[in-house]
Amino acid sequence: MDYRAVAGTREPASPEGQAFWILSSAGTDTQDIVWQPGAGRWTIVVMNADASRGVVAEIDVGVELRHLWLIVAFVSGLGILLLTAGVATIVMVAHRAGDAAGTHPESAPVATPPPLPVAFVRPDDPVTVSARLDAPLSRWLWLVKWILVIPHLVVLTLLWIAALLLTVIAGVAILFTGRYPRRIFDFNVGVLRWTWRVAFYATGVLGTDRYPPFTLHPDDTYPATLDVLYPPRLSRGLVLVKWWLLALPHYVIVGIIGSGWWWGTLRFQRQWDGRFALWGGGLLGVLVLVAGVRLLFTGRYPRDMFALITGLNRWVYRVAAYALLMTDVYPPFRLDQGGELHRDVRGL
Repeated sequence: MDYRAVAGTREPASPEGQAFWILSSAGTDTQDIVWQPGAGRWTIVVMNADASRGVVAEIDVGVELRHLWLIVAFVSGLGILLLTAGVATIVMVAHRAGDAAGTHPESAPVATPPPLPVAFVRPDDPVTVSARLDAPLSRWLWLVKWILVIPHLVVLTLLWIAALLLTVIAGVAILFTGRYPRRIFDFNVGVLRWTWRVAFYATGVLGTDRYPPFTLHPDDTYPATLDVLYPPRLSRGLVLVKWWLLALPHYVIVGIIGSGWWWGTLRFQRQWDGRFALWGGGLLGVLVLVAGVRLLFTGRYPRDMFALITGLNRWVYRVAAYALLMTDVYPPFRLDQGGELHRDVRGL
């Protein structure tokens, strides 16, 4: 096949003079174009007036939605209406329950609350997470507890960085000696214990108004306690796989129980990558919020809900201890509801 270049007899016309442009603007300074598109497929073209190479432009595109304020007003009004109806329902139910039980402060003495459910665990469970619901609790303090614990959150961020680094060192020690260095173990238990106190006070339970102490050491007077039995020996082989492969099913469940972050990447014209993150509250967040609303309007923390919330937290901390290589006992797929723990020797 033979190719030949043949010179034309006419010069191509200027692109800006063509008739197929719907709307155009040209110049070296800032250009503004306002266009109301119709039905169909449209293409925006940015080019040099003579169609030469080397286009340099900074483009901003905006869209005007004339009726957007109507949609926002409708959704906002519907949300306010539903919120008002929900609050009114809670208040009405609480008021009727008080009338039926005769528990108004001016008409009858406050009845002694029933005992909290007790969770039974097997003797071989190395992680003990206990809680005691304080009473009475402030109706409104839980609204600002997340602000009050900011000093704790700052300290815990540093403690968890140290705990993760020390866990790597402990993993190497277990791999060669089969033992978890005792000082590192006690430190990591203290970090878990501190985290559980803060969660019990502010974010994970709302079970007490007593401010958490700034200490890694146990405090039996505080209503939330955590302890992990020190293992005399640990498997050298499991240390390589248990924290990621074996614990993977539990990570999925804990992600549903607690909360999760979803990361993504947004691409625009293959030239710009923008990363975004979305947060989704898990089952614990929803239950704690419901318990807080009940506390706000009734002055009482639902005791059955407290047992469930404590059981969910117990599952999370068992998985955390396993992931920190502190035990070879696989976390049970079991929800031990209740505050105080008692050893269960039935069936052994």
